[in-house]
Amino acid sequence: MHTEALYDLFLTCDKVNTDSRKITDNCMFFALKGENFDGNQYAINALDNGASFAVIDDASLADEPKCIFVDDTLKSLQELANHHRHQLKAKLIALTGSNGKTTTKELIYRVLSTKFKTQCTQGNFNNHIGVPLTLLSIKEDTEFAIVEMGANHLKEIELLCNIADPDYGYITNFGKAHLEGFGSIEGVIKGKSELYDHLKNKGKFIFVNARDPKQVELTSAYDKCIEFNKANGSGLDSQFISADPFVKFDIDGESVESQLTGFYNFHNISVAVAIGKYFEVSNENIKSAISNYSPENNRSQIIERDAQKIILDAYNANPTSMKAALDNFDQMSSSGKVAVLGDMFELGDFALTEHQAIADYALGLSIDQLWLVGENFFGINTADSRCKTFRTYKDLEAFWTEHQSSYNTFLIKGSRGMALERLLNSE
Repeated sequence: MHTEALYDLFLTCDKVNTDSRKITDNCMFFALKGENFDGNQYAINALDNGASFAVIDDASLADEPKCIFVDDTLKSLQELANHHRHQLKAKLIALTGSNGKTTTKELIYRVLSTKFKTQCTQGNFNNHIGVPLTLLSIKEDTEFAIVEMGANHLKEIELLCNIADPDYGYITNFGKAHLEGFGSIEGVIKGKSELYDHLKNKGKFIFVNARDPKQVELTSAYDKCIEFNKANGSGLDSQFISADPFVKFDIDGESVESQLTGFYNFHNISVAVAIGKYFEVSNENIKSAISNYSPENNRSQIIERDAQKIILDAYNANPTSMKAALDNFDQMSSSGKVAVLGDMFELGDFALTEHQAIADYALGLSIDQLWLVGENFFGINTADSRCKTFRTYKDLEAFWTEHQSSYNTFLIKGSRGMALERLLNSE
């Protein structure tokens, strides 16, 4: 079936679904395939559970009622999303980067929502399936859509840009994330810059943080850059004041306190301020939106219990974000400080070197203890008595239960697979 005909059917449905376990009435089910599953096997069940149509690429189902046969369900989903995107009036802002994508997305969403009807990526729907689903959820009357794009290999951002065709774009930073897939930091830069390439080829706009030399370097020859945080001012700027522990910043002479910790989060705040100003959101609304935003889902959360303060930043980690979190922890004026760090995943051949480098860096800071967990951290070399290494989470948990009450302030950070937030439930 051609995309236009499929789109006519899509318009009669309430939503698109790719998970047969979460079927809702009057949805359109796409039978996608993965390494260990074939959605075609669940198409009839999806229809029985309330789906209005099932888009399938198994020819044996082609004659089943309400089954729509296509050559490739994933490609059809992506083409449908692209077609829908071009029927909308919404301005689309694409975000990618090694760190801070989700926080930046949420800040921009909250700022723009004070003036415009705005939608944004939900959860971690930022890949070749999630981006199409995000686009297909955008309503006819939406004015702005903020679409997060993730990648761990070259050409993935290019694909997502071709699907979403953004009007504006921003790259949060270029860091040591997904080195296993990108091959090197140069690969990371090349992969993330595919957003710049798309915007340049289409004559669209790029937001540029003038305090990031790499952003400036990669966009310097392009004439549709919207720069902020320039030394001589741009009218879109904000100024950093402090971060102990929460980021305080200045907008046009007025001080604002956020609920985000760490200087690294000021960069995320500053682009939200710049985008708000660019689209003429009032300073009062910008300040209110940012000061009221509270991080969740284990991202830079500050938790206070009894006499202890815990910086819970356990959603994910890579060498760049780990170093930034440690720098922030180092600046905190507190005693009895313990950094609890878990393995960083997807580093490939760089894993042992990067874990050793983080351990060495942490031990050069003003912390009282360094507790490291995971196969990679367990393999580091150090003679520093402040450092304790644990091969498994269970080993760390036992030590935590016995010793954590002796300290006042903790940083807890590691890759998602380490799930270090579990420590907070340990007695």
